[in-house]
Amino acid sequence: MFRQLKKLDWILISATLPLVTIGLLFIYSTSLAQGDFLNFKKQIIFLLVGIFLMFLISFFDWRTFRVDPYLILILYIFSLFLLLGLFFFAPEIRGVKSWYKIGPLSLDPIEFTKIVLIILLAKYFSMRHIEMYKVTHILISGLYVILPSILIFFQPDLGSILILISLWLGILVISGIKLRHFLILILVGFLILMLSWSTILKPYQKERILDFIRPQMSDPLKMGWNQRQAKIAIGSGGILGQGIGKGSQTQYGFLPEPHTDFIFSAIAEETGLIGVGFLLFLFSFLIWRIFKIAINSRSNFPRLFASGFSVLLVSQIFIHIGTNIGILPIIGIPLPLISYGGSGLISTFIGLGVLQSIYSQSS
Repeated sequence: MFRQLKKLDWILISATLPLVTIGLLFIYSTSLAQGDFLNFKKQIIFLLVGIFLMFLISFFDWRTFRVDPYLILILYIFSLFLLLGLFFFAPEIRGVKSWYKIGPLSLDPIEFTKIVLIILLAKYFSMRHIEMYKVTHILISGLYVILPSILIFFQPDLGSILILISLWLGILVISGIKLRHFLILILVGFLILMLSWSTILKPYQKERILDFIRPQMSDPLKMGWNQRQAKIAIGSGGILGQGIGKGSQTQYGFLPEPHTDFIFSAIAEETGLIGVGFLLFLFSFLIWRIFKIAINSRSNFPRLFASGFSVLLVSQIFIHIGTNIGILPIIGIPLPLISYGGSGLISTFIGLGVLQSIYSQSS
């Protein structure tokens, strides 16, 4: 056991722990105003469970995924059933059915579906790496993504669909898709978006997009409120910030969801440009280390899994920060390892556990 622990990538761990520590710090800070620290306490439990699973999975031989396609298929079908079950067993919260309620805890199967999809796509493309010129493989891999996306759409959760599509496109590019095929996919995606405007998107979703495109015409007390408060919080942080636990927007309740969807704004307000710069440095260091594992991998599956996991993190980081600073419409994506949420935190550590297995087996 101790020999196995020595084989772990402790640089990867050292890149992860400061991020989750920052997350805990600001979940605590955002709890100060209400005097309710339940989320903070639960996040500590989620973190301990996540770390335990990361170490446990690190002892698992990742090559089982490469040689046993039935295991991956079982995980994929199980994730689809979990998504389907939301329509029957999940409570409706703010018009969305995305979480199973288990006592005081909530389980979001979408987060675990992301990891399963990375494993599935890595397996699929690692077996067909030299055949990426065939459109058939693009269509089949797209089908794997479309099935959970349809179930997620009717919850509805367009933000998670965007993440799944970004993950699929990212792995396609890394696998060596032809530029012509990639441009065709982008064109088809654009046409689907245009069609969705008149047939699929709901009024409140259209209003969010319109508020983003023409903020000067939006009602400041309705859809545009959240993003305006986020920008005010970021701007008021200045260079040094207002101090942890002292952010005016965060502590006085003007910033919505400061522990989840807008935690980046809370960090920017209370730690300023220096704190944001340090946060981005830690994320860059983490992504660099994951890419290092991908580059040093000896076969396609671990290389594609590590690359896919980094694409997942980068897309979530970009969208979260983009919505906070106003360059993207609000779609409710948490910041990995930082935002409150047990499912997201634990699933991220599960992914890190697979990476540790890959690293230890190759060292």
